[in-house]
Amino acid sequence: TATENPVFLIDEIDKLGRNSHSGDAAAPWLEVLVPEQNKDFLDHYLDLPVDCSKVFFITTANTTDTIPSALLDRMEVIHLSGYTDKEKFHIAKKHLIPKQREKNSVSAHALEITERAIFDIIQRYGREAGVRNLEKQFAKLFRKTAFRLASGNRRPLKVDSPSSVEKILGVPPYQAEVNLQSGVCGVATGLAWTAFGGEVLY
Repeated sequence: TATENPVFLIDEIDKLGRNSHSGDAAAPWLEVLVPEQNKDFLDHYLDLPVDCSKVFFITTANTTDTIPSALLDRMEVIHLSGYTDKEKFHIAKKHLIPKQREKNSVSAHALEITERAIFDIIQRYGREAGVRNLEKQFAKLFRKTAFRLASGNRRPLKVDSPSSVEKILGVPPYQAEVNLQSGVCGVATGLAWTAFGGEVLY
């Protein structure tokens, strides 16, 4: 209670509900984030005025499209780019794989994943800005190996090619882009931009 300058982190403000039957969820934040107004912010739950003028607010969002424009105007937007495939590879090798190996009690002898297979999982199963979905894919890989070991199959499993990855993780949601140099009837080439980067569309 003696803190004068706390930091408040509001995670995923882009998920803020709008047009709710119980009122506009963004309205209190409009008042809180304006230094001229937030000195006597009234908390309706406690029914007490709160001085928010010295609070440093940090918000996170996956996209700014769904944040109300009036609320977005009160923010200083800092864009952070997603991880590159090389960065994801090092994160997977140093953190994600050892974490899942320990969590599922699968030794390096029982499941060997080559660097080629890691890159394949990144490119065809984990194409996103972060690594949350990528970790889910490695978790699935280790769970299936743990189930295999528990079922009595003690043979070491080596994941070293796209086909061996597909055998465990199934059909990949993302296919590698194919450069269609020669014209193919009925196929047009286009460019697209997404939150995950640029893409060539056929």
